[in-house]
Amino acid sequence: MSGYADRVLTPFELIAEPNRRRMLDLLRAEPRSVGDLVRLVGLSQPNVSKHLRVMRDAELVSVTVDAQWRRYALRPEALLEVDRWLDPYREFWNFRLDDLERHLQTRKEAP
Repeated sequence: MSGYADRVLTPFELIAEPNRRRMLDLLRAEPRSVGDLVRLVGLSQPNVSKHLRVMRDAELVSVTVDAQWRRYALRPEALLEVDRWLDPYREFWNFRLDDLERHLQTRKEAP
């Protein structure tokens, strides 16, 4: 993670790192504490905290303080740029899947 300390990462840079993707997958299901993420991701607490700081700085996650606990939650709106970039690829795959469905239907109807 060195070299990133002085700037906010783009959503693409954030999701390029496998450990951050794993944390995002876990946070997609529900808000979690640092301890939960350490246990589930298998990284040390300092490494999880560094990743969370980077994601918080980019507003990809939010943090709620409850007594001594910090719970992190996904902010999916921060991924809108990635979603917009993926849109033409979704169209491509939808077209391909429609072709496959038509092909399979034709085969099913053949004697």
